[in-house]
Amino acid sequence: MPREQLSVTIITLNEERNIRDCLESVQWADEIIVVDSGSIDRTTQICREYTDRIWTNPWPGMNEQKRVAMDHAVHPWILNIDADERVPEDLRDHILKVLEVRDADGYRFPRKNYFLGRWMRHGGWYPDHVLRLFKKERGQYRGIDPHDKVVIEGKISTIPVPLVHYTYSSLSQYVARQNAYSTAAAGTLARKGRKISPLFIPLKTFWKFIETYVIKMGFLDGFHGFVAAVGASFTAFWKYAKLWELTRKKGRSLPLL
Repeated sequence: MPREQLSVTIITLNEERNIRDCLESVQWADEIIVVDSGSIDRTTQICREYTDRIWTNPWPGMNEQKRVAMDHAVHPWILNIDADERVPEDLRDHILKVLEVRDADGYRFPRKNYFLGRWMRHGGWYPDHVLRLFKKERGQYRGIDPHDKVVIEGKISTIPVPLVHYTYSSLSQYVARQNAYSTAAAGTLARKGRKISPLFIPLKTFWKFIETYVIKMGFLDGFHGFVAAVGASFTAFWKYAKLWELTRKKGRSLPLL
């Protein structure tokens, strides 16, 4: 059975440090779609070396931007990856094979996450399965920003080979990104009519550290694991504190988290 054709979709913003290696890892695809949200570095220039299917779209949120990229794709299968992710050769081979067999409508695979240069094996960082390969007509983005999620109407299968993800190269980058994520998450929760009592914020913060460092055994990743657990609790604190700030003056009766 001949394989069906594949569109790779990537969204970008100021990713000149990452984007070339990302594009190199998927240049075997039938089409590469890039939707940029206004980069001021060399991101789009580098992308033009690999594809002419590049669009600029002001940032509407993670899920909507990925939906825009998918809408531009012309082939029946979508492989969505981020600019800081790489498709190694063994994963490429598995993807090409399932495009021949097509025994499911969507495929997930583990993600090998690197944090400050170290592969994180614990603390919820691995296997971190993500669904990124799917039939365009069967998949929809229905995640809660800032996290994307593809919902499949049909069968889902697993490819046992990891996608490689280089998350953060410095603590400054990590703190800045988590600050942005917590703002986006708090805004999404507020729009959904959620609020939180200040009494619960310290509990949720402490629990996130225990969950990441102890229950999910982040301590086995050494000091990297400790930093990641503190970072996760930091993000939880600011998400809920920002939610409290957004909702405390509205005086509405809202459901507690």
